[in-house]
Amino acid sequence: MEDQIGTVDKSEALRQWQAVRETYDALGLDVHTADGAAGLPDMTFCANQTLPYLDPQEGRRGVVLSRMRAEERREEVPYFAGFFSERGYDVRELSDQVDGSFEGMGDALWHPGRRLLWGGHGFRTAPAVHDALSEMLGVPVMLLELADEDFYHLDTCLCPLDEQTALVSPGAFSDNGNALIRQLFDNTIEVPAIEARESFACNAHCPDGEHVLIQRGCDVTIEQLEAGGFTPVELDTSEFLKAGGSVFCMKLMFW
Repeated sequence: MEDQIGTVDKSEALRQWQAVRETYDALGLDVHTADGAAGLPDMTFCANQTLPYLDPQEGRRGVVLSRMRAEERREEVPYFAGFFSERGYDVRELSDQVDGSFEGMGDALWHPGRRLLWGGHGFRTAPAVHDALSEMLGVPVMLLELADEDFYHLDTCLCPLDEQTALVSPGAFSDNGNALIRQLFDNTIEVPAIEARESFACNAHCPDGEHVLIQRGCDVTIEQLEAGGFTPVELDTSEFLKAGGSVFCMKLMFW
């Protein structure tokens, strides 16, 4: 965030990043790290540069490269293209005929257990991109227009936890958007506006359908998660919040 430029404690940020990584290790996930590049500090928000996918018919794994809206972030994308290419993934780009920016899993979220994407648009990603993704990947995309500039990415206001449950910040969406979310998720956990805006409670991550990694201090959301049968894992990502991201932004899940 512009008002936080120069305020990040780098040593504390590294400690927080290591704690996030150690948490994923402890949950038994296969964790990979990519080398950072000088002059590209936002590479740490590695959910934005690609959209990973798995073709269930052919069993092929791939990523669709992003088109970052901010010029200073566009140089991040080739590093991630190289990371996945070296590991045998199909690396695909949107056609030049498709207009608009695209910010990866910031605005494209897989619905757990289904071949379905949720697509956010309004601030960072263009609606036409989601039409192209639907055709390219052969999946339906549920479009959600973002109505509040504080929630500039879909991953700041919607967090699918499992096939039936999602964290949601209702004020980020129109009435139609909220109705669509409730239609496809049997259970929606409404996050208080202050926890969504100030602590990025919806920028959480549930990698296994049980544990929910979430910014420390989101007390109401955490209580609701526990009531819903989930196991919250509180983490301090306060140094990353200064730059506009929390747990979900700091990792990229891929097959």
